[in-house]
Amino acid sequence: MSTLSAPGKEEGARMDADLYDVARAHHPFRPGRLLLWVVVLAVAANFAYIVANNPNFGWPVVAAYFFDPTVIHGLYVTLGLTVVAMAIGIALGLLLAIARMSSDRLASSVSSLFIWFFRGTPLLVQLIFWYNLSTLFPEISIGIPFGPTFASWNTNDLISPVTAAIVGLALNEAAYMAEIIRGGLLSVDKGQAETAEAFGMTRARALRRIIIPQAMRSIVPPTGNQLISMIKATSLVSVIAMADLLYSVQSIYNRTFEVMPMLLVAVLWYLFITSILNVGQSAIERHYNRGERDAAVRKDDAAEKAVQQEDAR
Repeated sequence: MSTLSAPGKEEGARMDADLYDVARAHHPFRPGRLLLWVVVLAVAANFAYIVANNPNFGWPVVAAYFFDPTVIHGLYVTLGLTVVAMAIGIALGLLLAIARMSSDRLASSVSSLFIWFFRGTPLLVQLIFWYNLSTLFPEISIGIPFGPTFASWNTNDLISPVTAAIVGLALNEAAYMAEIIRGGLLSVDKGQAETAEAFGMTRARALRRIIIPQAMRSIVPPTGNQLISMIKATSLVSVIAMADLLYSVQSIYNRTFEVMPMLLVAVLWYLFITSILNVGQSAIERHYNRGERDAAVRKDDAAEKAVQQEDAR
């Protein structure tokens, strides 16, 4: 009897092992979730059918004007404004973030005041203010305070719609980027800077070689969001007669009275650009997360080796 009972126990142990084998685990079938998927897809398909077959959307007009030269020119202006304003905003934001974190009271106060003002006022108001700067200052001059003037210019000659758009967008973006970069720099352990100083590195070199590269993992995602927001914020420059994408489609529907189809042209172009930027942002995030992923893999390998050594004992 004892010889017959031993195989039964071994077989039971194998059955228990198979029962708890993680490799064979799977998600249980949930009919409620399947029903929810069916409902959502049915609603989405119905909405798409209504939009595609509604003549009021004017899809033939959208197709006819999608690559219109006026629209493409406005698209180039939008992209150009975005690149220039973001470049200036990131560079100035980096300086503002470093100044605000500085122990110098003057630099920290000036940076805080700049960020407070440009984050606290609407972007549209700032653009209109810069465009109408000549009403406050008919001339812009350079000289010694309370002393002689070296050079002066007519404000209307300097502040064109292009200048007002770039200055307004860039300064507003710099205030937001300063806080994003400051948050990224604060996410790096202070011991990194202390170690760099112990090795004789200057503060500027430590920032460039050690602190900023590590902070990029925290800076890149919100910066990508700011870039996408900047693409859409350029539509505000249409109020100062800047021929961006929105202003271009407005100039067309003012002639043709096809308001909704032309707005759909702008919407589709904005969606296309932001979709490309989303893909690029994901690639950059993966690049800067490589170190974290490699560290996680090494940690898992070390844990697996420790388990194997424990089993061998």
